[in-house]
Amino acid sequence: MLHRIGAAARAAALILVAVTGPAAFAQDVELRSFDGSVELEGNLLAYDGAYYQIETIYGPLTVSAEGVTCAGPGCPDLTSFVAEARIAGAATVAEGLLPDLIAAFAEARGMEAVREDVAGGTVHTLFREDGEAAARFFVTPGTTDEGFLALLNGEVDMALALREPEEAERLAARDQAPDDPPLTRRVRVLALDALVPVVSPQNPVAELSMTDLARLFSGEIESWTELGGPDAPVALHLLAPGLGPAQDFALRLLEATDRPLGPGIVRHDSAAELARAVAGDAFAVGITSRSSTGPARALPLTGECDFSQSATADAVKSEDYPLTAPVYLYLAPYRLPQLVRQFLAFTETGEAERIVRQAGFVDQTLTRTPLTLQGERLRNAVLAAGEDVTLEDLQAMLRRLGAAERLSPTFRFEGGAADLDTQSRAAVGRLAAAIERGAFDGRTLLFVGFSDGAGSAIVNTRLAERRADAVMEAVRAAAEGAGARVQLRTEAFGEALPMACEDTDWGRAVNRRVEVWVE
Repeated sequence: MLHRIGAAARAAALILVAVTGPAAFAQDVELRSFDGSVELEGNLLAYDGAYYQIETIYGPLTVSAEGVTCAGPGCPDLTSFVAEARIAGAATVAEGLLPDLIAAFAEARGMEAVREDVAGGTVHTLFREDGEAAARFFVTPGTTDEGFLALLNGEVDMALALREPEEAERLAARDQAPDDPPLTRRVRVLALDALVPVVSPQNPVAELSMTDLARLFSGEIESWTELGGPDAPVALHLLAPGLGPAQDFALRLLEATDRPLGPGIVRHDSAAELARAVAGDAFAVGITSRSSTGPARALPLTGECDFSQSATADAVKSEDYPLTAPVYLYLAPYRLPQLVRQFLAFTETGEAERIVRQAGFVDQTLTRTPLTLQGERLRNAVLAAGEDVTLEDLQAMLRRLGAAERLSPTFRFEGGAADLDTQSRAAVGRLAAAIERGAFDGRTLLFVGFSDGAGSAIVNTRLAERRADAVMEAVRAAAEGAGARVQLRTEAFGEALPMACEDTDWGRAVNRRVEVWVE
């Protein structure tokens, strides 16, 4: 059973995480090759329908089931094996997206998915045509906190999260499996979402800046008159503390500016509840997910430099919108059953992307946009032009990119480090897969680096070029035979095409990026 706990208790619990998972069910087995030349004895750790995982005197070994027979009390029944996966975490995904993905996967495999409501969640059983069960997915809706805690305690195989793991969670995962990839590398991006400010349709305010939001929710702004609105007090609404969007907002806007959360904020257990409350109060403002705005009205974000950015699907997909929020699926540090792994592979298919869109999230399908349709970006570039970026610089960029099309993935790095962030690592894989499918055969992929405006323009352009080189090499390494199918090149324009105002850390982070253009 998963329990809700406070932040302090959660941090303490993470220190006491037990190493559980498949090893907790170890039983004696003997694996023997068909010709009898090889015998292995040990404890069965796991069987995934295709491979045995056993603990032997030589250490843990993975053995294909095709070449051996199994004897002993721990041997699975190969004729009735049912793949199982336990998933817990963010309720909006566990209830609003995951069931449809499981059903679509079953249909694609010629199976039928049957849902059963049980205490604390649902069970989705996949049946073959002969009526035999092939897989069971146990889904427990809750919060991102609960998902991470269950994963780290070995209670589930996967955690649905609307934020990245906190430092305590990363450390607990490392202690749990020190020889395995870190938690931040055991993750898939299921879909994309975004944090958006919402108001009532009757509220006259047309836009807010990120600084406005930080000041509002820290209690510094109490009246709408300070934001060009009516003379009325502001009513603040947030999701419950354990829900990922609320935590993400506090981390990215309040903690980043050393502001505490202000008093008097109304908390909600669901995004639908928050949207209804804000829509019904002309003087309310809330923070919620783009996928869950309901009857409330989402506001675009603006800044002191007069840039404006709405959370459109294209802006979220390219991370041009500064509060893009991926939907994460974090995995346990052991091999999952074969059919479960096939489900994970299915989540990256075109059919899965269609399900993502239907559920109100933003998909990750690669799209192309010519420069002629990027008027807002060009407007921002002209507004930002000055001593460091001249009209001649902009003209040179337009001549270089004028006949090209921008691909939707945008690549960014973790906190100024050399490592790509989680969403960018996922984008490398998707771009590499598209190259291998022949989507860009005979074309040129141009990796274009951009920078923020802090420091020397010459130095910034060099930094942008190095980042572009790093992304290009990551894609080259991930795409088998890329050099024979497409030409990969780099370019850098430094500060020439800003996406956000430079007056905040958020804006500068958005501007430091690598884009991909198709020629």
